[in-house]
Amino acid sequence: MKHIHFVWAICALLLFSSCYTVRPAGHSGKVPPGQMKKATGAKSARQYAPGHNKY
Repeated sequence: MKHIHFVWAICALLLFSSCYTVRPAGHSGKVPPGQMKKATGAKSARQYAPGHNKY
């Protein structure tokens, strides 16, 4: 009985360990500053540029 549980555990381990997620290359889904400006209706894209984000 232990042997059957061990085999099932190994099968489950192999099944779930082979899963991986595909990540997009580049900016990982970020929108360029000009496109964000268009989407929000802002007058300037400066606040959406990478070097102009202040927290």
